[in-house]
Amino acid sequence: MSVPIVLSGTRLAAELNGRTAARAAALPFTPTLATVLVGDDPGSATYVAMKRRRCSDHGLDSRFVHLPAETTTAELISVLSELGADDGVHGILLQHPLPPQVDERAAFDAIPVTKDVDGTSSAAFAAAALGRPGHRSCTPAGIVALLDHHGVVLAGADVTVVGRSAILGKPLSALLVQRDATVTVCHSRTRDLAAHTRRADVLIAAAGRPGLITADMVRPGAVIVDAGFTPGDVAPGAAARARAASPVPGGVGPMTIAVLLSQTVDAAEESAV
Repeated sequence: MSVPIVLSGTRLAAELNGRTAARAAALPFTPTLATVLVGDDPGSATYVAMKRRRCSDHGLDSRFVHLPAETTTAELISVLSELGADDGVHGILLQHPLPPQVDERAAFDAIPVTKDVDGTSSAAFAAAALGRPGHRSCTPAGIVALLDHHGVVLAGADVTVVGRSAILGKPLSALLVQRDATVTVCHSRTRDLAAHTRRADVLIAAAGRPGLITADMVRPGAVIVDAGFTPGDVAPGAAARARAASPVPGGVGPMTIAVLLSQTVDAAEESAV
């Protein structure tokens, strides 16, 4: 079998970021993304810092709001409402996961839909599912853009998504259905996971379980997208059976941030109309 094509998110994200920077520079003001972090989870802090750096790299401002781990749902919603009413803020990112005492869905839904540039609200999910205008969930939108860029045909394809989270698996499935894919969603209660993954023309691993997808679970010639964190949901050797596969790192991750910045500029442009 030939060497799989690398679905590089790094190169595509650089192109998208270049266009985003040009759009930001054309505005009479600087697009601003507010990032909200609750608690001191090291991984979350790293992600927020990375997103703020990318803002600075591409002509956007960022405003960082750091709340204590014991913050209540009501307190968080109050902060999000203040940011939503601030004309100087064009996009709001609430870093997840949140501490257990916080009602995550209520918090996401407190972000005004016009500023929900991370696409995490119920309204954003509904817009994606119905094919209506709106900001898309960033990682799913980045995955679809990555597949499009590399010429992967989704219409009529059998796509298996492993993972059903509210910010990845579910909105991704909605976007894929809108693109006329036949979508199977697998999760922790799925019986005989391998039977589903082996049927897939496109296999998207988004469960957050390192090494979950092994070589025997991949149909030869399939396309694999690994949306897991380092070291990835796809075990070493599994991608070798594919005709194309995304790397970890350098695949989905850069696309997620590129879509976030692009949608922040979208929101800034819409606010100027």
